[in-house]
Amino acid sequence: EAEFGYRTSTFHRGDFIITSVTFKLEQGCSQDIKTSMEEIFKRRIDKQPLEFPSAGSTFKRPAEGFASALIDQCGLKGLSVGGAQVSEKHAGFVINKGCATQKDVLTLCEIVVKKVKEKTGIELEMEIKII
Repeated sequence: EAEFGYRTSTFHRGDFIITSVTFKLEQGCSQDIKTSMEEIFKRRIDKQPLEFPSAGSTFKRPAEGFASALIDQCGLKGLSVGGAQVSEKHAGFVINKGCATQKDVLTLCEIVVKKVKEKTGIELEMEIKII
């Protein structure tokens, strides 16, 4: 009923706020689960800018590749507006380097979308939803 797909569902197509969920988990070996969780967390630490506040992955993955690769290809890693910055660790994240305002973040995102469109012809879409 929720039409779950890759980064999409019924909830993305309306003004929904999810207030609770119930998960059905499968039983497994606790050591295997712990090892898997540690490996996933290590990959995230290595690849994502977890040391800075952010809203997570900022742009949706376009059909023509990866947003982070396109942003990097356009030379936008490290680009800043006020306290907001395109992460130098992972260009798909806009991070708060300190005292970034909503306007800083949104202005930076607009610049990134515009520059990527100009240089590649691909129009990035925001992953984060502005409410």
